[in-house]
Amino acid sequence: MSVAYDDSIGVEVSSDSFWEVGNYKRTVKRIDDGHRLCTDLMNCLHERARIEKAYAQQLTEWARRWRQLVEKGPQYGTVEKAWTAVMSEAERVSELHLEVKASLMNEDFEKIKNWQKEAFHKQMMGSFKETKEAEDGFRKAQKPWAKKLKEVEAAKKAHHAACKEEKLAISREANSKADPSLNPEQLKKLQDKVEKCKQDVLKTKEKYEKSLKELDQGTPQYMENMEQVFEQCQQFEEKRLRFFREVLLEVQKHLDLSNVAGYKTIYRDLEQSIRAADAVEDLRWFRANHGPGMAMNWPQFEEWSADLNRTLTRREKKKATDGVTLTGINQTGDQSLPNKPSSVSSYEKTQSYPTDWSDDESNNPFSSTDANGDSNPFDEDTTSGTEVRVRALYDYEGQEHDELSFKAGDELTKMEDEDEQGWCKGRLDNGQVGLYPANYVEAIQ
Repeated sequence: MSVAYDDSIGVEVSSDSFWEVGNYKRTVKRIDDGHRLCTDLMNCLHERARIEKAYAQQLTEWARRWRQLVEKGPQYGTVEKAWTAVMSEAERVSELHLEVKASLMNEDFEKIKNWQKEAFHKQMMGSFKETKEAEDGFRKAQKPWAKKLKEVEAAKKAHHAACKEEKLAISREANSKADPSLNPEQLKKLQDKVEKCKQDVLKTKEKYEKSLKELDQGTPQYMENMEQVFEQCQQFEEKRLRFFREVLLEVQKHLDLSNVAGYKTIYRDLEQSIRAADAVEDLRWFRANHGPGMAMNWPQFEEWSADLNRTLTRREKKKATDGVTLTGINQTGDQSLPNKPSSVSSYEKTQSYPTDWSDDESNNPFSSTDANGDSNPFDEDTTSGTEVRVRALYDYEGQEHDELSFKAGDELTKMEDEDEQGWCKGRLDNGQVGLYPANYVEAIQ
C-alpha cells in the first residue's frame, strides 16, 4: 500500500483514506450492514426465546416428576411440604420464563422487524433505496474532483517522461564528445535533441503545476460535498444505533427477573415453607400414627360363643376380607393429635401391621432371617393373575430393599396390577421380585 507524507500534519496518510476515489464505498456498505444486523439481532432473540421455552418445559417436567416421587416416597409431615415447595418454586419460575419468551418474541422481535421494514426500502434491482441514494450522492460529489485528479495524473506522467528523455539526451551528448568517429553534424543533432528535451520538460512541468493548482482549488468544494453526503449517512446510522440501544434496554428489562415483583414473592414463599418445617411436630405425628402413640386392641377376656367355630389366628385375621368384630377395645397413646393421611414408602405399602401378638417365630417380623436381610418378602408369594411384559420409560433406583432398580429401556414382568398407591409388583429377568412405580413403565405391545 503506497503512502504520501503530509507536512501540514506531520503523519503518514494512507492511500486507503476516505478521500481517495471510490473509498466512500465502505460508508455505503455500512447501510447494507445495518439491515443485516437487524436480521442478526432478531435471530439472536429468537434463539434466546427458544432457550427460555425449553428451560421452562424442563422445569415443569422436573417438578412434576419429583413431586410424584416425594408424595409416594417415605418422607412425611412438614418436611415433605417444604420439599414439595421446591417443586412449586420451579413451576412458578417456569411460568415467568414463558413470559420472558413471549416478551422477546411478541414485543422485542416484532419491534425490530417493523423498524427494519420502515428504515430499509427494497428496490426492484435488489439493492436498498437508502444504499443507492448514498452511492449516487458520493459519486456526484466526487466526479468533478476525480476528473481533475485524472488530469493531474496524466500531466505528472508526461512530465516525468520528459525528464527521463532529457536525461538520456544529455547522457548521449556527453558520450559523443569522447567519440572521434562522430562528425560535427551528428554532434549538432545531439545538442539540438538536448535543447528540445529541456523545452519539453518546461512545458510538461508548467502543465503539471497548472492541473495540480486547479485540483487544489477544487479540493475544498469536493470535501464540502463529500462531508454533506457522509453526514447524511451518519444520521441514518445514528438512528439505527440509538434504536438498537433502546431495544437492548427493553430486552434487559424482560430478561431481568429480579425486577419482577412476583419473582421475589416466589422465593419469599419458598423460604417461609422451608422455615415452617418442624422436626418436633413431624416426630410427634409419626409417634401417633406409626409408633407407641397408636391405638392398641389389648387382649381382653372373651366369652365363648357358639357362633365362633374356631379361634382366628393372627395370619387369618390379616387375610380376612369382611373384618372381625372385637369387644372390649381399649385405646391408649397420644390421641389428641389429628390424624394425617400417611405418606408411606413402598415397603410400608406391602406390610400389614399386626393387630395381636403371637410368639410364633414364623409370624415374627423381627425374626433372624428377615433381620439379616437373607429373605425377600416376595419369595413366599406365588404369582396370581396374568403376567405382562413391560418396558421401563425412565431410570429408577430402588429406595427400599423390596424395590426394584432398572434403567430406561429395560424389560421386566408385571406380576400384579397397580395398587391404590400407584405401585406394581414385578420381576426382573434375573429373577428378582419387588415393587416399582406403575407410571415408570409401559406395556409392550
